Amino acid sequence: MLTGKEYLESIRDGRRVYIGKELVEDVTAHPAFEKGARTIADIYDRKAAAENRDVMVSEENGEEFSTYFLKPKSREDLEKRYETHRRIASWTHGFMGRSPDNFPCYLTGLATQPEIFNELREGAGDSLDAYYHKARRNDLFMSHAVTNPQGSRRAGDQMDEAGIVSPTLRVVDQDEEGVTLNGLKMIGTGSIYCHETWVGNLQPVPPGQEAETITAAVPLNLDGVSIWSRKPYEATANTEFDMPLSARFDETDAAILFENVKVPWDRVFLHDNVAMTREIYFRTPGHSLANHQANIRFAEKLRLIVALAHKLTQSNKAGAIPAVQSTLGNLAAQLGALEGMIKGQIQDCEEMPGGFVTVNRRFMYAALHWCTKNHSPICDVVRELMGGGPIQMPADSSVMADPDLYEKFETYWSLPDQSAKDRMKLFRLAWDVLGTEFAGRHMLYEKFYAGPGFVMDLYSYQLAGWDELAEIVDDLMAGYDL
Repeated sequence: MLTGKEYLESIRDGRRVYIGKELVEDVTAHPAFEKGARTIADIYDRKAAAENRDVMVSEENGEEFSTYFLKPKSREDLEKRYETHRRIASWTHGFMGRSPDNFPCYLTGLATQPEIFNELREGAGDSLDAYYHKARRNDLFMSHAVTNPQGSRRAGDQMDEAGIVSPTLRVVDQDEEGVTLNGLKMIGTGSIYCHETWVGNLQPVPPGQEAETITAAVPLNLDGVSIWSRKPYEATANTEFDMPLSARFDETDAAILFENVKVPWDRVFLHDNVAMTREIYFRTPGHSLANHQANIRFAEKLRLIVALAHKLTQSNKAGAIPAVQSTLGNLAAQLGALEGMIKGQIQDCEEMPGGFVTVNRRFMYAALHWCTKNHSPICDVVRELMGGGPIQMPADSSVMADPDLYEKFETYWSLPDQSAKDRMKLFRLAWDVLGTEFAGRHMLYEKFYAGPGFVMDLYSYQLAGWDELAEIVDDLMAGYDL
């Protein structure tokens, strides 16, 4: 298992990361990414610390590994995985969604059924199993890029002026050694900090586009791979006091460009199969385990949001108003409801082939739907409770560096039971959750975490158990007649 120091050393590996036109040579030292990298390193250290090892480290055949690589065979295994995810999420208050425990959920779920992949291409399942053990053994931090560029589909095989049929990642050549990839994949959340990325498809691929169905694991320092970051918020966070989340927990999002990248066959797990490129995640526990982690991570974020709501009403002296207490009670009830939905996924877990289990998928997708639909309205409620406090504060914390200004600040901005500094600190934190560009990104992130709204609806539609529900109506009507 990696230490934090070893993790930081391992990502100084020659990867090509762009911020606009700037090529970043070392993400662990660049002001746009340094604190984010240290946050990941801290996760590596903390999960191996003595007080966490009994839960966050598992063992099999004498090999120790992070519990998020544990293939669950019982409710107890799921509970151990849950607590591992919960602790990691609590360390970033749910604001780093693609933390090191996220993609291993997909990989571990897929690796419970390698026979599916062997049926699709000889030896692919064996390669998947070997890759799973390699990732587990080396404690790899992996991301996934399984979304195609927005609006990228072209009619037929229409080429652009550069002779490119589509900007979407596809196989452009193959030989005995492997495949050659060209094109873009989105959205590489966390990829800047990862060792490798998984490319694949969680969107349907239409017939005739078999070259786009490629599913493979790619080291991010390979020749021809480049990572194009969106605007990093850490770079504009002047201090942790003023922007405590932006400064430390911006996992960043990126496009990953592949320019004639050669990937060997032992890293290719699916190829030329439109029907299965998406289905592999649903025929295995991959998608359910990964989105269970997302539920847990969101619950930790919601805990912070609800706690902030209460603290803000204490600060602005609105907490004694009955209507405000009712609003706070409603927020607390919503947090409790989500926590109950998550625990229910484990309690009513489902059996899978090979003696494995996964969380209850119907409950998990219901919770995922709930998170997607409720994050923005909850934040609106907390903004209303907060009022105009954040814009009544000085521009930033530098006002406290001047003794004369600091004295005036404390004289005129303080409350009888709260210093001006403490008030400013609270409002800066709340604004970073609710109002900054970092906060805006999280609004978008939670709204589209697992796809647009109709996709969320479809997951629950498919798992609703309509036949069983129909029997309720039929049995009732069968009990009476004219």
